[in-house]
Amino acid sequence: MSRYSPSEIEAKWQKAWDEAGIFRASRQADKPKYYVLEMFPYPSGRIHIGHVRNYTMGDAIARHKLASGFNVLHPMGWDAFGMPAENAAMASGGGHPKDWTYSNIADMRSQMKPIGLSIDWSREFATCDPEYYGQQQVLFLDMLAAGLVYRKNTSVNWDPVDMTVLANEQVIDGKGWRSGAEVERRELNQWFFRISDYSEELLAALDTLDNWPAKVRSMQENWIGKSRGIEIPFERTDGGEPIVCYSTRPDTLRGATFLAVSPEHPLSRELAETNPELADFIVECHKMDTTEAAMEKAEKKGIDTGIAVRHPVWPDREMPVWVGNFVLMDYGTGAVYACPAHDQRDLDFARKYGLEVRSAFHMPGDNSKIEDVALVPVKTEKVVYIDHFAGLGETSIQYGIEKTIDWFEDKGLGKGQVKFRLRDWGLSRQRYWGCPIPVVHCETCGAVPEKKENLPIRLPDDVSFDVPGNPLDRHPTWRNVPCPACDAPALRETDTMDTFVDSSWYFARFTAPDAETPTDMAEAEYWMNVDQYIGGVEHAILHLLYSRFFARAMEITGHLPKSAIEPFHALFTQGMVTHEIYQTKDRNGRAVYHLPEDVIELNVGGKRQVVLRHDLPIEEDKNHDDLYLLAQSSDLVVDVVPSAKMSKSKKNVVDPVNIVQSFGADTVRWFVLSDSPPERDVEWTAAGAEAAHKHLARVHRIASQIAGAEVAPQAGDDVLLRDMHKAIHDVTGGLESFGFNAAIARLYAFTNTIAKSKAGSAAKREAMTVLAQLMAPMTPHLAEDIWAMLGHEGLIATAPFPVADPEMLVDDTITLPIQINGKRRAELSVPKDMPKEEVEKAALGIEAVQKALDGAAPKKFILVPGRIVNVVV
Repeated sequence: MSRYSPSEIEAKWQKAWDEAGIFRASRQADKPKYYVLEMFPYPSGRIHIGHVRNYTMGDAIARHKLASGFNVLHPMGWDAFGMPAENAAMASGGGHPKDWTYSNIADMRSQMKPIGLSIDWSREFATCDPEYYGQQQVLFLDMLAAGLVYRKNTSVNWDPVDMTVLANEQVIDGKGWRSGAEVERRELNQWFFRISDYSEELLAALDTLDNWPAKVRSMQENWIGKSRGIEIPFERTDGGEPIVCYSTRPDTLRGATFLAVSPEHPLSRELAETNPELADFIVECHKMDTTEAAMEKAEKKGIDTGIAVRHPVWPDREMPVWVGNFVLMDYGTGAVYACPAHDQRDLDFARKYGLEVRSAFHMPGDNSKIEDVALVPVKTEKVVYIDHFAGLGETSIQYGIEKTIDWFEDKGLGKGQVKFRLRDWGLSRQRYWGCPIPVVHCETCGAVPEKKENLPIRLPDDVSFDVPGNPLDRHPTWRNVPCPACDAPALRETDTMDTFVDSSWYFARFTAPDAETPTDMAEAEYWMNVDQYIGGVEHAILHLLYSRFFARAMEITGHLPKSAIEPFHALFTQGMVTHEIYQTKDRNGRAVYHLPEDVIELNVGGKRQVVLRHDLPIEEDKNHDDLYLLAQSSDLVVDVVPSAKMSKSKKNVVDPVNIVQSFGADTVRWFVLSDSPPERDVEWTAAGAEAAHKHLARVHRIASQIAGAEVAPQAGDDVLLRDMHKAIHDVTGGLESFGFNAAIARLYAFTNTIAKSKAGSAAKREAMTVLAQLMAPMTPHLAEDIWAMLGHEGLIATAPFPVADPEMLVDDTITLPIQINGKRRAELSVPKDMPKEEVEKAALGIEAVQKALDGAAPKKFILVPGRIVNVVV
């Protein structure tokens, strides 16, 4: 009997796959295509079990499709630009982002290959490869020519220490997330993609994405944020220019008691020139974190401008105008009319500054005095309006909004508008480690596109990070180039592209990674769209939305077919792999985290205790009570925090290399697919890995026994073969629906059926062959070994996937439990329509029944047809 040795088996079959080149994508005319892709990984240096789960799901799908007769494209690449590499270079004092990045790529590739993924490594690329970002520069120029890119002055968050623009999310309490410097608001000339022009199209097309999770579609819908509202001009009492407000809730206008304008509003800036208090307030507002979540929590502050406006319906009512720190300039008009009774933000502001609160409609209960909580009914809810100017009484809010807009337009008091929350995509980054923007600035010609024959514009290697800011700005020669239009001395653009640009089209580049244009149209037409895309829900908004926009832009510029403007046919968002966190405290009471391999579990009086391995005589002393006392005396006892998302900072990551070395890649693959539905989180445990390893060793042992037996048919074959076809049906269904855990549960059951079967060796050999094929997408190395052990030629990865015989799925037999005096002792498989006399004869012939009767006749024989047999002795 052969020994189950994962390391030997896996090395052998990975070499065989490489030599055969079976995973290199091909376009055989007689086969359909299937493109499976996992989201672009960032080369941080190490992969963990969470990565393995993601890649194993895609691999199982790819292997199943390959065996089912598809031309499969399953590529891998690296989302390699970005701030972490540049920050690592600065932290290392003389390092280079390029060296750090490519070193990490090599490490992660070496970690991934032993897992046995069916990846076409011949298509591998990194976004920091000049061959990739040079084609990205071509796309930029084509999009610029098509009017999809433009440049404008915009207000940005500026870190004066790091000398870079920060996203809103990188501003924490008014300070730069890395430098801790007070963030300033600056006007900079930035490049933008016109994604907002496609708001309606991107929104409407969500309804066609039937194979996307509803949650993801809803998240994108909310991010695009379509709303129908109205722009209403408010006449100033001082005769100045009217202040135009945009609102999606004009039906509440009776409750308007003041106006609030953004600190960025032209009126605010005008007044600040002569109002030092307002000017200081605007500077303070510029230091705010302007993400929606942060603004929601921030204290509401304002300055009274001293200006008043007239209510558009009741001109006798005057309302003060305030500058409010909670009003954003980039939504609507940068001015809002406030209804404190029906907006919590407005109510908080009104209470702080003693402003009037007036209700627009009656609600159940007494709402005559609104204290601390605004009345905000949902749009479908029915309300009774108070003194509504359009004569509305009891109706739904949504109907009230529509009728109010109509009334305002009829009276000439406002104009209905459809607006979107989605803003144009600012792609300029003041960083070195990114794709250079292919534009040259000439004093005579302005911003001039670089000539395509000069691409790629490569990043210079001879840069330093010893001072803050973008090294491209201070490079002695790189910036200096002739103008592409007039040949006069000019300067290159030193901003680089947002890394989201890099990951917004890589799926298309994989179809022809060596093409001398961004894509090869023939290859793109064949392989696109991605049939199955797999990744975390954290990418549900920006990455996927930007990719959808880019696909449209690439179609407009001639780089993708019209059929590919929705690039991902099906999307699956997997759950996380979680793990306990192990921590101790340092002398100052701060948490110190420890890796799973640094701790050991002890059984102390029947209770689980976790201690650090450090300095404990684990090998010499197996007594857990003594070990625990020693750990206590040495402060080595660990606090266990409940399972959480794997995090390098918390050190609750599991290195798959260690697990593969201990148990084998198939054990890792089997466990991450078996323990939980793939859309849910799964907790990694050492006990779970050990159980998976024992099961796979058992499968190998059973296969070895069957392979060594003489081949002969026997009675009972039909029962085993019927279950085999049911297993084929069930496992195939699981693989095609991401029900990996259900498929594996069925494989456990089928393994037990084979082990207990009384069928002949020929049927067992056939069943074991099918078991190997069904396991191959999940445990490919073990499956290949069993395939060869049973005498099959070639690789299991290229053999046709088994197909269930529909006739064998029909149950012509039933299995009846046999009870003796009410206790189950055996079971009996018989034809469904077998007469009672024949069932009784067969049941009494069972060894357990004969032994109980001991030669006597049964006192009573009870048959519940199709259910159970009870023999009373």
